[in-house]
Amino acid sequence: MEKDLLERFLKYVKIDTQSDEDSETIPSTDKQLNLARLLAEEAKELGLQDISLDKNGYLMATLPSNGPVEVPTIGFIAHMDTSPDMSGENVNPRIIRNYDGNDILLSESQKVILSTAEFPELLDYKGQDLVTSDGTTLLGADDKAGIAEIMTAIEFLVRNPNNKHGKIRIGFTPDEEIGRGADHFDIKKFGAGFAYTLDGGEIGELEYENFNAALATVIINGRNVHPGTAKDKMINSIQLAMELNQMLPVNERPEFTTDREGFFHLIDITGSVETTKIRYLIRDHNRNKFEDKKKLITDCTKLLNVKYGPGRIDMKLKNQYYNMREKLEPVMHIVDLAKDAMIAEGIQPIIRPIRGGTDGARLSFMGLPCPNIFTGGHNYHGKYEFIPITSMVKAVQVILRIIALSTTKV
Repeated sequence: MEKDLLERFLKYVKIDTQSDEDSETIPSTDKQLNLARLLAEEAKELGLQDISLDKNGYLMATLPSNGPVEVPTIGFIAHMDTSPDMSGENVNPRIIRNYDGNDILLSESQKVILSTAEFPELLDYKGQDLVTSDGTTLLGADDKAGIAEIMTAIEFLVRNPNNKHGKIRIGFTPDEEIGRGADHFDIKKFGAGFAYTLDGGEIGELEYENFNAALATVIINGRNVHPGTAKDKMINSIQLAMELNQMLPVNERPEFTTDREGFFHLIDITGSVETTKIRYLIRDHNRNKFEDKKKLITDCTKLLNVKYGPGRIDMKLKNQYYNMREKLEPVMHIVDLAKDAMIAEGIQPIIRPIRGGTDGARLSFMGLPCPNIFTGGHNYHGKYEFIPITSMVKAVQVILRIIALSTTKV
């Protein structure tokens, strides 16, 4: 199993599938379809049924039931795109055998070091085999590890028909990294009673809570006048942007928050004296606090419009996703199923809220309850990304155990 899993993963990460948040196409980049077509072909070779790759880049397939007992259809979902935060082109993964516990030189030319001082979790995997990037791109374990783990589990069941199971649906989505992964996911067509996203981090992660999320896009209209004659005339939009940022609580920034604490995250700023555009991610696990945060930034923009004149500040707030706990609490048996599967495989479940979101959050609100399970990866979205091979194998075993337990517990 390990050999097939690793070969699959290494093949997938070398396919550039980076999504593009500035694109208006669906999927946002055509290159995501290169992986989708490959996966469709692999599904065909495995003899899966109902294989469909639609025009929006969503791939679905079925492993039919081979058991005498009727059990609910289970789904397993992962996303094909990689983050726009760092290049996914020309990914050159490295395998570190029997990791010795020292710093890892990823790129000698660029002096990129995966350091135990900066990433002490590395030491948890001393003696294990790791896959890393070469220090010039991300690795792509988010979420190609999830895809490889699902496909390896399905292949195992195909090759070992004595393992009885119900109907299993798999789904691979585009554009999760830019918040569009569930936009065109056809819940009815997928036809599962519940599903799991394989999109978590370190071994043992099991998540059924995530942030409530919104995006605030603020356009600030200034007035540019020659600085020599600017007195009482110039309105510098950059200064107004700074003023707005100072009105938001400093201790509610990502770098100062943890666990269930929410934040305002200034993600970009571009501008001139005349016009400035800034964007904030607004996050909180608590729905009431989330609404309070949106109200606060709205009130701040209103105050600045009073101070500097109507129309100076134009803000658009877009809700992105909500905390899936609301939808999973009535069906906690599916969370318990994953928890029991981990324990049966000798894994201590790490149950904590996601300080982010997954396709599963939106899918849960669309009617498909969908907790999130670990893939084994660390340091996603950057050149310091790595994944222990043993953790990937364990993820496959958890998938198989969930399927086995579902024939008796669900």
